[in-house]
Amino acid sequence: MNTTENALKERIKELTCLYEVSSIIQHANAELIEDTLQAIVYSTKKAFQYSDITEIQIITKTHSVATAKKLNTSVNIQSKIRLFNEPKGQVSAFLFKDKSSVDDFLKEEQLLLDNIALKIGSFLERIEIQKNETSLKRQMEHADRLSILGEITAGISHELNTPLANILGFAELLKEDLKENKKATEDLNKIIKNAIFSREVVKKLMFFACEMPQEMKRVNIVPNIKNAINLLDATFRKENVKYIVKIDEEQLFLRADPIQLTQIIFNLLINAIYFSPKEGLVTIEAKQTKHSIILIISDQGKGFAKKDLDKIFQPFFTTKPIGDGSGLGLSVVHGIVASHKGTITAKNNKNKGAVFTITLPK
Repeated sequence: MNTTENALKERIKELTCLYEVSSIIQHANAELIEDTLQAIVYSTKKAFQYSDITEIQIITKTHSVATAKKLNTSVNIQSKIRLFNEPKGQVSAFLFKDKSSVDDFLKEEQLLLDNIALKIGSFLERIEIQKNETSLKRQMEHADRLSILGEITAGISHELNTPLANILGFAELLKEDLKENKKATEDLNKIIKNAIFSREVVKKLMFFACEMPQEMKRVNIVPNIKNAINLLDATFRKENVKYIVKIDEEQLFLRADPIQLTQIIFNLLINAIYFSPKEGLVTIEAKQTKHSIILIISDQGKGFAKKDLDKIFQPFFTTKPIGDGSGLGLSVVHGIVASHKGTITAKNNKNKGAVFTITLPK
């Protein structure tokens, strides 16, 4: 076979490979990325001049596939895989032949790798965009649900406020009229106690629905964090839970309601202590960017079940046993953060436990 025929044969192999790779990517499933990459390496191997002694490898941020378990990395050519113009991996070809060198690769084979790297990059970009779109859709659906819950909650709270105030007022009047009747007074005290408890529940609901009046002022969050920790120091010791504070600056200013700001910190710390094991560590971190203050509180508890992550800020949802919580603490925090035009996210820690991240505008 002459040189021209050889060259033509190699070009046909390369074009066939590019067609196969395009077809593989076109029919690829986002859930089976590794299988897709595996199919690409075997298709690419067939396109090389010395395919019987050539091995192909693809490495990305999350996957590594190759046509052989052991690779001779001394003689190879490669091309970078780029995602959104950033290098995020590479596709490489390795020669397994005595006294071989990179000159044994055809220049067209380098171009082939460049083309395949480009196609893989486009494929992975598409997957990334799909994931981001799905995540954004979930966030928007979650925000819509919380918004609807907020409107319903606000309406319920307003409707309950007046009758609760009447119950308390008339109970106090009756108590004064029946002060000589010990049994009646005891019963009235129970009515008053339960009415006050119900009023506090309504108040928390109004926090969730962002219906509480605010006194916004310029506040340094650092003293608020330290005050909350001081108030809970005895609780930390009683529950045998440790804490560490990571704040590099003594002044982190933002516009906020000081009481509500303290309530955010207090509620999250109470939650962290409750779910922490004995000798567990709660980490409180605060930092700033140009436009925001970021507060991060993490614990070493059991973290969240996947099915619960979308519900934790809803009122009356709780993973605590009956009697240990009303399910309003985190919904109150969410309401306060939302009313401050901020955001709050919850996720599982990489090792163990939960992480809450609050971002509040300055």
